[in-house]
Amino acid sequence: MSTGREIRRVTLVSPYALSAFGGVQEQVLSMSRELIRRGHEVQIIAPDARDHARHDTGAHVERIGRRFDVRANGSRAPLALSARSSRAAYARIRSFAPDVVHFHEPFAPRVGWRTLRAHTFASVGTFHRSGEGPAVSLSSPLLHRWAERLDVSAAVSRAAATTAHESCGLEPRVLFNGFETDRFVAFPREPQSVTTLVVVGRLEPRKGVATAIHAVRDHNATAPSAWRLVVIGDGGQREELVRLAGDDPRIEFLGSLSDEQKRRWYRRADVLIAPATQGESFGLILLEAMASETRVVASDIAGYREAADSHAVLFRAGDGGDLQRAIERALDSRDDSTLSLAREYAEHWSMRRLVDEYVTLYHDANEHFVSLG
Repeated sequence: MSTGREIRRVTLVSPYALSAFGGVQEQVLSMSRELIRRGHEVQIIAPDARDHARHDTGAHVERIGRRFDVRANGSRAPLALSARSSRAAYARIRSFAPDVVHFHEPFAPRVGWRTLRAHTFASVGTFHRSGEGPAVSLSSPLLHRWAERLDVSAAVSRAAATTAHESCGLEPRVLFNGFETDRFVAFPREPQSVTTLVVVGRLEPRKGVATAIHAVRDHNATAPSAWRLVVIGDGGQREELVRLAGDDPRIEFLGSLSDEQKRRWYRRADVLIAPATQGESFGLILLEAMASETRVVASDIAGYREAADSHAVLFRAGDGGDLQRAIERALDSRDDSTLSLAREYAEHWSMRRLVDEYVTLYHDANEHFVSLG
């Protein structure tokens, strides 16, 4: 069990499989790298025992249980649902003997539940989701009891903090999603011969990729200079979106790419489009593009407004005509000063700053846990 000593070992629990692209998974991997850089020993617990891919981290990665893709918050969450997977995760965590366990989406089924309920180690919970979802739909008394197992709680945005408060009565400290900003200028700029727009994310209705396709097709049907749209990601809507793109050869579907490939495409793009219609608690993808010195266009929804400040061109969510206007404005304002200010702004969300905050919370959680006896 933990004591008041220095924090050396940290377990990061992701309820979502690392084998699927997602913001929570990206946070966990990025955070593990920064913690290791500082001398911590890190364990990652996540679903999907069949995932044998190498992930870009020096952490001890423990993949447990069978992966199920479950509808949640307008998306499909890659979860482990069996009680056996939860028990196995707890056994692995006890063997690692961390000083603190950091649960990302602590109430999401199910890999972390046994560990959370046991409260054998100092516990920190980070809430990423805003709006409705499985965690919110569970009974309020149950969530309130589980919330008591968290020594410290945090949220990635005000919207996510509100959801946590409404579901279980917590008052999380509002932090942010962090990322390793230097990695996004690790490759040289690669200007393309045609105006290139990039969309990154899962292919599902709430991500709004159909709006981007409509906007590009309508532009290319009438404008003398065509736009190229590169879609990075995969999901259940792919076939429908491919049909929607029709015979326009300037709309390309690349599927899921590695982190390095994604970062290279940021450096090739003239504009990054973030067209989601709902369910985004914080727009990390916007900040990644800004750090890559790429202009950003985003739908005018709460999570994206909070992330963008004045450094992205916003458009009405789901409105292809307004998206065309926003793209044209972004293309006309890609001067060095605008791009430099956006990159400087993105630095406020560096993983270095975020881990500084979490190391303090780890110590707070450890002290609270020890005080409980």
